[in-house]
Amino acid sequence: MASTVTRPAKNAPAPSRPGYGQLLRTRGAWTFLLPGFAARQPFAMLTLSIVLLVQHTTGSYGAAGAAAAVTGVSMAVFAPYSGRLADRFGQRAVLIPGVLLHTASALALTALALSGAPLWALFAAAVPTGASVPQIGPMVRARWGVKLQGSPLMGTAAAFESVTDELTFVVGPLLATALCTAVDPAAGLLTEAALTLVGGLLFAAQRSTQPAVAAAGHARVEHGSALRVPGVRVLIVAFLGIGSVFGGMQVSLAAFTESIGEPGLNGVLYGVFAAGNMLAGIVCGAVAWKAAPHRRLVLGYGALALAASGLWAADSVLLLAGAGLLVGMCIAPALITGYTLVEGLVPVGARTEAFTWLTGAVALGQAAAVTVAGQLEDRLGDGSGFLVPLGGTALALVTLVALRSRLVPRPQGRTVARGVGHRSAVAVD
Repeated sequence: MASTVTRPAKNAPAPSRPGYGQLLRTRGAWTFLLPGFAARQPFAMLTLSIVLLVQHTTGSYGAAGAAAAVTGVSMAVFAPYSGRLADRFGQRAVLIPGVLLHTASALALTALALSGAPLWALFAAAVPTGASVPQIGPMVRARWGVKLQGSPLMGTAAAFESVTDELTFVVGPLLATALCTAVDPAAGLLTEAALTLVGGLLFAAQRSTQPAVAAAGHARVEHGSALRVPGVRVLIVAFLGIGSVFGGMQVSLAAFTESIGEPGLNGVLYGVFAAGNMLAGIVCGAVAWKAAPHRRLVLGYGALALAASGLWAADSVLLLAGAGLLVGMCIAPALITGYTLVEGLVPVGARTEAFTWLTGAVALGQAAAVTVAGQLEDRLGDGSGFLVPLGGTALALVTLVALRSRLVPRPQGRTVARGVGHRSAVAVD
């Protein structure tokens, strides 16, 4: 008994303010963090690389947005199944065939685009490309959950993962834009495929840190799908709105910078947006919050919707950079709080699936936003695509306010949701 009491005290910092330094000293963390970072780049590079490649070969932002949207929808649809399989059979069993399929599909999509293939052929290649994107972020979060279960460092880990995600959104768009504009229109997608292959296989090789397959499989049978948790469904709507910001800005910034004759500024402006997101995430992880997570999410999302309303009015590079920075600073708190809420809403054995529902929602929102923003830019121009982040976040905010009570974790021992938690209610004194 003594050892079980002292072990958490050794690994956990002071309860009031756990820090990043102590988190990163967790034994075995770097073995999955480093390859995981490389394998995460596809999520940040894929959509923009497709937009830039297809726009170059077809001359249409609408066609480029549609091809990218098919990839995003496919990713959103198949990501939860990937997470469910990882919970049941292990991450390695899902990752290895997934990264091989993704690499082959991305290469096929590149070849078709360069050969001037019809749009339907690009769609046919985009489906497996999106479906096979490795869900590294959710898998890393699941590994943290196993290592830090019951530790006050869990909140710090959620913030760290969001910061890491946003760092990829700083590096990814800059890299994709630089490769597509300075090297070759296909270079972004080819690099994305290479990073997926190398990073994904290296991450899959780290067997010692992945959640135990037997325990995960047993928990899946007992708890059912994470989608049955009402709070997860509310979070999905919120993350759809966040995806509308990513997708709307990707297309609209590309259209704006091309209209002023400076396409290379696209990656810089998107990088400023992502940098604001990353910096806000660092601050969020260092603060010992007193307000309940569901209240923080509603307030933070309100700030995001308000900030997004200023994007369409910005008509210069400096104004867009400032507006993008502000929007980015508002996204990080919403993402971090949403992922933190999963820890209290979803049983351990279904969390990888829950995380993939959220990342899939971001991809789906991004796909819809890329499509709508592309059509608006083609038909109306003048920054009309920036109306998409405003509309997406406003609709999600209304849903959050109306259903905020579903984000409150139930007391342990009660029936949490249909098919989740105990099969029968347990009395609590």
